[in-house]
Formats: sequence, structure tokens, C-alpha cells
Amino acid sequence: MRTYFLRGRSACALIAMLVGLILCQPLTAQLVPENLQDPPAEEKNVPVEAGNAGEVEVPEEEAPGLDTGDNAWMLTSSALVLFMTAPGLAMFYSGLVRKKNVLGVMMQCLFLMGLMTVVWSLWGYTLCFGGSNPYFGDLEFLFMNNVQPAWDSELGEPVTPMHGTIPEYTFMLFQGMFFIITPALICGAFAERMKFSAMAVFSILWGTLVYCPLCHWVWDGGILAYGEPNSLAGGALDFAGGTVVHISSGISALICALFVGKRLGFGHDDMRPHNLTYTTLGAAMLWVGWFGFNAGSAGAANGLASNAFAVTHFSAAAGAVAWAMMEWIARGKPSVLGCASGAVAGLVCITPAAGFVLPMPALAMGAAAGIVCYYACAVLKQSMGYDDSLDAFGVHGIGGTLGAVLTGVFASRHVCGDLTGGEPIGLYEGGGVTLVIGQVVAVLVTIAFSVVATVILLKLIDVVIGLRVTQESEIRGLDISEHGEEGYIFS
Repeated sequence: MRTYFLRGRSACALIAMLVGLILCQPLTAQLVPENLQDPPAEEKNVPVEAGNAGEVEVPEEEAPGLDTGDNAWMLTSSALVLFMTAPGLAMFYSGLVRKKNVLGVMMQCLFLMGLMTVVWSLWGYTLCFGGSNPYFGDLEFLFMNNVQPAWDSELGEPVTPMHGTIPEYTFMLFQGMFFIITPALICGAFAERMKFSAMAVFSILWGTLVYCPLCHWVWDGGILAYGEPNSLAGGALDFAGGTVVHISSGISALICALFVGKRLGFGHDDMRPHNLTYTTLGAAMLWVGWFGFNAGSAGAANGLASNAFAVTHFSAAAGAVAWAMMEWIARGKPSVLGCASGAVAGLVCITPAAGFVLPMPALAMGAAAGIVCYYACAVLKQSMGYDDSLDAFGVHGIGGTLGAVLTGVFASRHVCGDLTGGEPIGLYEGGGVTLVIGQVVAVLVTIAFSVVATVILLKLIDVVIGLRVTQESEIRGLDISEHGEEGYIFS
């Protein structure tokens, strides 16, 4: 008992020390010499969110050409984000289910890498980034038109469309990887009980009717974009997908869990993760891949990418430590699963803020995510009684919401001062509550839109083909009943 008390007291002291050091630290401006605070305008990094990289208008004669460094970094980032879906998410999720469903979860991730890519290439990209209407994209890029090289008769050679300093191809590929992983995140909520056919149809419709509009609203000058004429409450900052990816998928995941219902035996059968080795390795892969997710959203190999890389790593580290410590306090032992979940929670929380905050606030955000998401998964889910199989809502929905709001608190002109002409922007550095209000409005719009659209889609699919596998199929496991294979054959 004395050991448990000392452990708990030590953990509390460490968390309190961390938060105190972060929040009591003076603003960076007070520590940086004057001659380093305001670099010449031509040397400043222009903050560019994931959806508007390279869209700054410049006179035609000054239009930048291909920057091979930027292009190399963005192609690498694209590969890192794809790596997050499989093997990253595939291993993270498959280790958390029972062994009779391990292939079913892996198949969902792998199949969505193919299915969502096809949708993206045909109509998804143009619905996200086509045209200038603030509510929906047009057909500018339908079937890769204006993306793929075209023959220029005047030059007598093929010309590749450009997106700033990188080809439109590269920007399209980078954004497409976000389109792949977002519906894959939702699969964690209905794992072990939804038909594979229903999952596929839902992913197509959800990606088209939920993800594409949200992406256009936030990253292509729409109604949730920061500082646009038609923006609601001035718009919100979302560097790499707090609203577009994590809140939308997390909220939709909760609706799916409620709509599909609990797994057979939930609450009394043994449903422990069958292979935490997979989950631990998957979490580590997600951590690495997330550098492409966030730092790649700078749109170039520049100082902004370095800032996003650093704060991403710091937040993940703080999240892993905070969640493990919360378990140490509550249960007497920190778990591997808790440490892995905390790292992912920290990554989710920093995603909307990665291009707008400094490292010390990133530590605070990661620690807050570890604590809040721990309670969401360990306390809220149990008290409400829903069966979110792999905690997609508890980590992504809650963590994404927390991150979006805290972006309004900690956003700093030292990172994104070009957005405000050098004026303070976040609440923490004296920018007022304007940005916080814009962040909250964006969160509420995202939640409302995701809930309504997901309910309609699930009801429609349930009526037409049915959502849930039969009781017999669920008992046998989806590996056999849906795919005719087994994940483990030891004889």
C-alpha cells in the first residue's frame, strides 16, 4: 500500500512539475534578441496549412518553378502518411481485437488503401480542391484533369501543372493519403461485427459526402478556413487535420458504434487484445509516419516543417508519459497499451496546431491529451455503456476536439505571425478570444455535420444491404466468415 501511494504521489508530482514549467515559462519573445525576432520579410516562412500549400498568388513572371527539395520532402511525406494506414494502423488495430478477427481488421486497412485511392483519383480530389466556391468543390480536377501532364502545342512538349514549388501530382498524392486513413480510423469503432460489404460502401459514401466537403471548407478557402471572407466566426486554424480528419472520424465512429450495437458478449466475455506486440509496433509506426502527416503539411522543406516536426514529437512524448502515469496512479501499474494509446492521443491533439504552436505548449497539449483521453476511454465509455471497440472516439474524437480548441489558446505569432501581420493571435500570448471562438465554431460545425451525415448513411446502408454480420458469423469470427482465412495456423 505504501509503495502504491509513493508511486502515485511521484507521478502526480512529475505531471504537476511538467505543467508548471510549461505554463510559467515566459514568452519566447522575451528571450530572443531583437535582431532575431523579426527576420527580413523575404526570409520568413509563410505558414501554409495542409490544404493550401503553395496557393499564394504571385505575378506570372515571378511564379516559382519546381523546387526539387520541396518535391522530395513532399513525396517522402506522402509515403510516410500511407505507411500510417498499413502497416501502422493495421497492426495497431489488429492487435487490439480477438485473434479470430485479426485478418478482418488488416483487410479493412489494406483494402481501403486501394478503394479510397480509386475514389480520390476519379472524383474525390476535385470535390476537395476544385474551384473557389466556399461550400463545395467543382469538377476542375475530375479524372485527374489539370493534374496530369498535358501537351502544350506552343511549347511542343508536355507540361506538368504546378502547385507552388511542387507538381500538382505531388500535392494530390499527399492529400490523397489523408483521404485513405480517415475512414480507416472509423473502422476501429465497429471492429469485429460489421459486414465487409457495408464497410466498403460506407467508406465510399462517407469519404465523398463527409470528408470532401469538410476538406474543402477548411483547406480550400471554404466556410471554415481561417481569415476567408465567407468564414464562420472568422474561421479556424487546422494545420493537418484536427477537424477534417480526427473530429470527423472520431464523431462518426461513435455514431457507428451506437448504431451497429455492441459485440456479442460485450461486458462479460473475454475481449482482451490478442496481441499487444502488434499494437505496440503499430503505435511506433504511427508515431514515425505522423512526421509526414504534420511536417509534410508545411508544403515545403522549410523552417515551418521543422517546427511541425518538433512539436509533433514533443506532444506524442508527453502524451505517452501522461497516460502511463494516469494508469500508474489509478491502477498501480503503467501498461504498454496505455503508453501506446497516450502517444497516439498526443499525436492527434497536436495535429491541428503543429504549424502554429511552439514546443513548450506542445508538451502541455500532449500531456493534456494523455490525461483527457485516458478518462474518455477508461471512465466515459464505461459510464455511457457504448462499445467503441478500439477507442476511435475516445482517442480521435476527444483528442481532436481538445487539440482544435487548444490551438486557439496556444497559437503563436512566432510561428504563424504572417497570418496576422505580426499581431498576437492565440489567447496565451494575448491575442484575445477571437481565435478560440473560431476554433469552437469549427468544432461544432464539424460535429453536427458528421453526426447528421453518418446517421443518414448508416440508415440507408442498413436498409439496402444490412450493416451487421449474422450472429453465427460473429461467433466464428470475421476472418473465416467474411474472408475464408485464418490469421494463425500453428499445426
